[in-house]
Amino acid sequence: MQTRAVISEFLGTLLLVFFAVGSAVLGAQFIGTLGIALAFGFTLLALAYALGPISGCHINPAVTLGMLCARRIDVATAVRYWIAQFVGGIVGAALLFLLAKQVPGLQTKGAFGSNGYGDRSDVHINMGGAFLAEVVLTFLLVFVVLAVTHRVAVVGFDGLPIGIALAVIHLVGIPLTGTSVNPARSLGPAIFAGGDALSQLWLFIVAPLVGGVIAALVHQLTHPKGEERTIADEASAA
Repeated sequence: MQTRAVISEFLGTLLLVFFAVGSAVLGAQFIGTLGIALAFGFTLLALAYALGPISGCHINPAVTLGMLCARRIDVATAVRYWIAQFVGGIVGAALLFLLAKQVPGLQTKGAFGSNGYGDRSDVHINMGGAFLAEVVLTFLLVFVVLAVTHRVAVVGFDGLPIGIALAVIHLVGIPLTGTSVNPARSLGPAIFAGGDALSQLWLFIVAPLVGGVIAALVHQLTHPKGEERTIADEASAA
């Protein structure tokens, strides 16, 4: 179960970066902000149904941290997930970079679907505003994941509100920071964009993790324990 789950987290993060970030890198001028937001939401929705029963389809270190704080997974599982997610994000970005280089005239340096603030923000939001935005946006995503699942696996219609939430988050967040809410999604593109994308990367790792922790704490207040099951319980029931 653990091996399949780790592979699922690697694959899911790879595909999220390649397709969703790819929509911004390759198709922004054709589909606009709405199209990019839907690409992220629909990609996560599809992956939730495909991989949710295996790993929970976190494909996001902030979601995994929220699950850890909610005591639905243990530390060892969380560490395995984080490694798989970050590696998956880098590999997905590498494949996207290779494809982007086949498009004549497409610029990747300094942008490449990376996140940013200041001059790298469409509305020139400052560092404090970007941090606050990423915390609040990530809070919504992780809170929805925790609230609709009540356990590790994503089953039934659980994936629908999660995908919708990510789409809405991107509609709000794209003009602000390009929308991270996912440290693994931010790391891969930043590596290939270079420059300021790397120097500002810390914010898009720290802020989503803070948002994930806050979401887990608030969830404990709004959704008392009782139905949650650990990943060990999920494995034994499978």
